[in-house]
Amino acid sequence: MISSYKSKFSKIFFVFVHFLLLTSNKMIAQTETDTVSKCPIVSVPQLFKETFMKNDTTVKIRSKEERDKFFLLIPVIGASPATGFMYGAIAQYTFKGPAVTDKYSSIGVSLTYTTEQQLLFSVKNNIFLKNNSIFLSSDYRIYKFSQSNYGLGTNIIPPRYEGEFDISTIAEPMEYDYFRFYQTASWEVKDNFYVGGGIAIDWYNKINDENLDVAAGDLTYHYNYSTQYGFDPTEYYVNGVSLNLLYDSRDNQVNANHGWYGNINYRINPSLNGNQKPSSVLYAEGRYFIPLSKTNLQHVLAFWAYGQFLVSGIQPYLNLPAIGWDQRSRSGVGYVQGLFRGYNIMYFETQYRFPITCNQLISGTVGANFTSTSNKDTDIRLLQYIQPAVSVGLRFLIDKPTRTNIILNQAWGRDSKGFYLNAGETF
Repeated sequence: MISSYKSKFSKIFFVFVHFLLLTSNKMIAQTETDTVSKCPIVSVPQLFKETFMKNDTTVKIRSKEERDKFFLLIPVIGASPATGFMYGAIAQYTFKGPAVTDKYSSIGVSLTYTTEQQLLFSVKNNIFLKNNSIFLSSDYRIYKFSQSNYGLGTNIIPPRYEGEFDISTIAEPMEYDYFRFYQTASWEVKDNFYVGGGIAIDWYNKINDENLDVAAGDLTYHYNYSTQYGFDPTEYYVNGVSLNLLYDSRDNQVNANHGWYGNINYRINPSLNGNQKPSSVLYAEGRYFIPLSKTNLQHVLAFWAYGQFLVSGIQPYLNLPAIGWDQRSRSGVGYVQGLFRGYNIMYFETQYRFPITCNQLISGTVGANFTSTSNKDTDIRLLQYIQPAVSVGLRFLIDKPTRTNIILNQAWGRDSKGFYLNAGETF
């Protein structure tokens, strides 16, 4: 919950935008001259140069090679329900090969420290190689983390008719170290269709369940689950291999105007020396982008849905699917990360994206999302309880060729809300 941060963050945001304007031109050369049109597209760095460098008569036009590459480095001064205030930096490199048909790839690195005393380092990439014939995707994380647990199933927030509800009353704080290494490689077997595999490693260590006092009989969700299924409540890991099926016809993975994206990943976690219980997990994801205007492709209706299902075996508590733990940590805006967790999860989000200024310097979004998780221990089924949220957002165009935006979202869920600052679209 970050309602107390609202006024402070507004001031910090304006400082951030000022900083962005002052530093972006150092990282990016002047964009190419636009084709004459009613409203030529303008990015933040270009606006800065036109406003503050009027005496510079030199016309700098980026070569095609420069247009196909974009490096963004921004400070992180933001807030989210899971972290409180955060400080650090995000670097994102977007690039493509020399062929006209080559798709954009992206690599993102972030390092942040939060007021919850969390230290978060992550590397995430989605890369096309050899004229889109090979697709690599990764998610690496090293976290010194703290996050509350709230139980399993989306029924943890009761219906409205039962009155107001304070989520903090069911929160059970926890600290732990987390290491993730996910890497897949897929090969194109038909236009836009890829088949491949990968490895996945999750390691949870130094788990400190702060409310746990076994001697006094004060037990927690995590402890009860771990002892019920035979997991060490202080450390466990899940290592496996996966089969990956992928389809991607998006025009731009950074900011799509049209196309489909689909991914099916089947992960097998074998039993290893008695220290890991066997399990298999199915992950399925789809994204669809519909342009709503023939004259301005920035009017887009976007859909995102995914499901993660425990097919066999059992997983440790923290490895069960939960909102905010997708590759880019973007799902479940409006709710604290990890609030909704279960044996299975289904998530759906839709956004309407639209230009606000004619030159597309500033655009906006309105959206909604819905989450459902299950809990077989209490017979809670998927879709039996659904928790909604709504969001609004602003976008500031930072690079024209790659259509990279700095995004700001405010979201409201049931008895919850949050503010988010990122580079690149939510999905």
